Amino acid sequence: MTRVFSGMQPTGVPHLGNYLGAMKQFIPLQETGESFYCVVDLHALTVPRDPEELRRRTRELAGFYVAAGLDPDKATIFIQSHNPDHAEGAWLLQCVARIGELSRMTQFKDKGQGSESATAGLFTYPVLQAADILLYQTDVVPVGEDQKQHLELTRDLAERFNKQYGDVLTVPEVRIQKVTARIMGLDNPEKKMSKSAASEANYVSLLEEPKSILKKFKRAVTDSENEIRYDPEKKPGVSNLLTIHSAMTGHSIDTLVEKYQGKGYGHLKVDTAEAVIAELEPLQARFHNLMKSGEIDDILATGAKRARAATAETLTHMKKAMGLSLQGDH
Repeated sequence: MTRVFSGMQPTGVPHLGNYLGAMKQFIPLQETGESFYCVVDLHALTVPRDPEELRRRTRELAGFYVAAGLDPDKATIFIQSHNPDHAEGAWLLQCVARIGELSRMTQFKDKGQGSESATAGLFTYPVLQAADILLYQTDVVPVGEDQKQHLELTRDLAERFNKQYGDVLTVPEVRIQKVTARIMGLDNPEKKMSKSAASEANYVSLLEEPKSILKKFKRAVTDSENEIRYDPEKKPGVSNLLTIHSAMTGHSIDTLVEKYQGKGYGHLKVDTAEAVIAELEPLQARFHNLMKSGEIDDILATGAKRARAATAETLTHMKKAMGLSLQGDH
């Protein structure tokens, strides 16, 4: 049985890019085997956070997972810090990882910006990410393009651990959804849609009102040609709208290009907004119900138990292989 693991950080406002690039990918994978979907709150600690906001956003992100279509009867949905094996497994892998390879991680270079005040956690968090994955003997990891380097490190660490200590860890396959892995900003289609963007015009929040969604799409940056074709390099704005429309409706980009021949950008913008609204409205209703009823808390409690049961054996094998004394050993 194929085992899938993925997770997202509970930081900022969950938006359309998160939904199409990650959450929507999660749904079909829960039908293919055993799935684990985690809210990676430990990763969020690599930079200072408001504690109450972090707690709230962690619970909300779990609610979005379920509202988006993850079924707690088919997938294990849990919070990373509710399974202490992640932190312990990360330490074991830190003792296999090399400073040189961690210093080459582009995300650390971007976020740390050469500052000596950057936390050690920011430097080593790709190893915690590797532990997240490897503890579950994961076969497939669906991720966005920006995480590819970290997943290559995960594979390297698994191979190195196995070479040094015996065949303990599964080397996972990375699965990147090419077309929707990078949803671009509505106000700047040359940069990825981001919850940390300076302007709210950049993204569509998953809880955004229909009027606001329509307004943002009508103002989406395109170009002066008024010709609808898919060309991410020369026509990033139009291509981004086609990508979003296709992901929301299931219609191929070629079909959409043909449909909008001879029509202005206004038609494409409005129709894309309406496709987004049609998909987000039922998601929003499910989300509010989960949060108000407290059902999400029951789902997370069950998920934590399942997650710990799944990682216990791997962690024990890792500790034994590395020579640690286990409780009850003589």
